Parts: sequence; C-alpha cells; structure tokens
Amino acid sequence: MTPAPGPHDPQSPGFATRAIHAGQDPDPLTGAVAVPIYQTSTFAQDEVGQPRAGYDYSRAGNPTRTALEQALAALEGGRSGFAFASGMAAADTYIRAALRPGDHLILPDDAYGGTFRLVDKICVPWGLTYSTVSLGDLAAVRAAIRPTTKVIWCETPTNPLLGIADIAALAEIAHESGAKLLVDNTFASPYLQQPLALGADVVLHSTTKYVGGHSDVIGGALIVDDPELAEALAFHSKSMGAVPGPVDAWLTLRGVKTLAVRMDRHCDNAERVVELLVGHPRVARVYYPGLPAHPGHAIAARQMRRSGGMVSFSVVGGQEEALKVCRRTQLFTLGESLGGVESLIEHPGLMTHASVAGSALQVPDDLIRLSVGIEDADDLLADLRDALD
Repeated sequence: MTPAPGPHDPQSPGFATRAIHAGQDPDPLTGAVAVPIYQTSTFAQDEVGQPRAGYDYSRAGNPTRTALEQALAALEGGRSGFAFASGMAAADTYIRAALRPGDHLILPDDAYGGTFRLVDKICVPWGLTYSTVSLGDLAAVRAAIRPTTKVIWCETPTNPLLGIADIAALAEIAHESGAKLLVDNTFASPYLQQPLALGADVVLHSTTKYVGGHSDVIGGALIVDDPELAEALAFHSKSMGAVPGPVDAWLTLRGVKTLAVRMDRHCDNAERVVELLVGHPRVARVYYPGLPAHPGHAIAARQMRRSGGMVSFSVVGGQEEALKVCRRTQLFTLGESLGGVESLIEHPGLMTHASVAGSALQVPDDLIRLSVGIEDADDLLADLRDALD
C-alpha cells in the first residue's frame, strides 16, 4: 500500500481534506465522485494468476474496502490500514498475527469489557497470559513487564471511566522491553488523537463508533507503520476472513467524510453536558478528561485536540437511582454502543461491561455512561435535568 501522509507531515493536507479525499479519487471509468460499491465476490482474470488491478477474491481485497483502508491510514498517519467486520475482529486478528502461546500482554485495569472477555475467555485457553494494571501508573506498568511481554494494550480515554494514559511514555516503556504498544483510539477518533505520531505501533478502532458515526454499520480497523507487521496483518486478515463486505465498507467511508465536523459538535455538546452535571446536587462524580480536576487532564490536553463526546457520571443513591435516571431520559436513548449522531445513555455495570462483573475490572454500580450526540445542546440539557430531577 502506498504510504499515506501523516498528520505531522508539513506538506500533508488538513484532516478534513484527507477525510474527504484520501483513497477516494473519482472513479477512473465513470467519473463517479462517490466511491462505487463493488458488490462482487470474485473478479475476472486476464490470464491464470493475473487478476485485473490486483483483485481476485473479495475476502483478500475489494476496491471499496481498499478506499476505506487508505482513508483510515491517512487519517491516522500510518502507512497501512486494514478494515474488519468489527472492532473485536480487528483485535482478534492482531492478537493472532502478533502473539504466540506463552506470550504475555498488559491490559488496562479498566479495559473495555469486550477486550477483557476476548483475552480472558478466548486467548488464555489458547496459551496467552496477561496482567491488568493502571496505565496511568508508569511505575506499575514497568513492574508488570515480563521477559515474555509482547504488547501493552492501551485505551485512552478508557471505556467507561474515561481514564487517560500517556501514549508517548507507554511507547517508551514498551520499546525498552522489546514490546509493542497498541492504542485503542475508538473513544478519541483519529480527529482528536494521533497515537502513531506519539510513538504507538498499532492503532485499533471500532469503526462502528465515531468513525462510522451513524449507528448503522459494524466495523473495525487496524492502522500500522511497520511494513513487516502490515504484511503479517494482511496475511492473517486474508486467512481468517473477518473482513467487512463492500456495503459496510462504503457506509463507514461515508461516515469518515464528516468525522471532523461531527467530532467538533460532539465535543461542544459534551462540554455543555459536563457543565450541567458538575453543578447538579444529584450527581456524585463526573468523569471527563476536560475537567481540570480529572487526574489525566494535563496529559489529555497535551495529546488530544479536545476532550471528546463521552461523559460518565455517578449519581447519589447508588445503582437503583442510576437505573431510574437511565429509564427517565427521552432524547438520550437507552442503548449500548456509542459515537453515533444520536445521544445514548447506558448503565455499564449491567450492559456493556457485564462481562467484567466480579473481576478486578468491575465498574461502579452507580455509574452512568453518556454518548453525547449532535442534537441541539439545550434539548439534551433539558432531558438530563428532567431525568435527574
């Protein structure tokens, strides 16, 4: 794949320009401005072993998927991008490509429940070992490194407690020990944070979330700079086959085009929501990296463009009251997932993070997570006031 210009490249086009144009030239045959949906499983070959334009079978490659992969690589400043059928498919493919039985990886102690389930329930029986540690405690991260450690798995911000990790510092620790740093950039999106430019080796996305942005398609992605790792990922992607179909790739690519403008609106609205919650007597604690009192505020300000559209908070009255608030909202739809144009509310302990109940990663039972959408902010504030009061 042709290297994509990175965000740190002074000759690189701006982010919004890359989101609309990278990998998305007008169709050379018809001039179509939108990338066509190549709804085909196979491709004609002129001679045995000589496919036209390099495509022979859509599991191995499809032009619509290629356009998405090139766009994502350009947005993250990586040389190679790979699209998958889901974020978990991307995570699983990376693990199979980069790790072997007996290897050790480090997980954050507030990791996404699906990541924890994949590692603990699927990969441990396969032969991997893991440790959980607060990635904000660099001394603890160093202490967790073993001779067999191959990957530090980072989320920043984390789901659902909005923890912040210092990507550059973690990259230094990983590389000193011969390990790789993977950063799950789902919550921030490429618009708000550029892990590869900060020293990370791999960027992971659930493109279902902010990248797709419309709650209408499931997808995942990996973006890397290292050609050797890219070759391994290409082989495993083709061999394992957990790739998106052309329609899913096209829908995700359509979402990419408006990522910059959507993220600014998500952030604007989230900041208004946080202002309401901080001053509300029924709110016990607000988790948002944009708050000066947040323990990771200074790091977030350094490595993120803005603080994002995700907000978590605890309510006075414990789990029972948290569930009541989740039931009372009207504009904030009670549902899992995040990053869409519409606002969502959920109870992580009983919904997205039920898989970590009883483990060291269990989340507080009075916690509510908001995915703040792009509706009129005043309407969202009124909805939350009604639910809390």
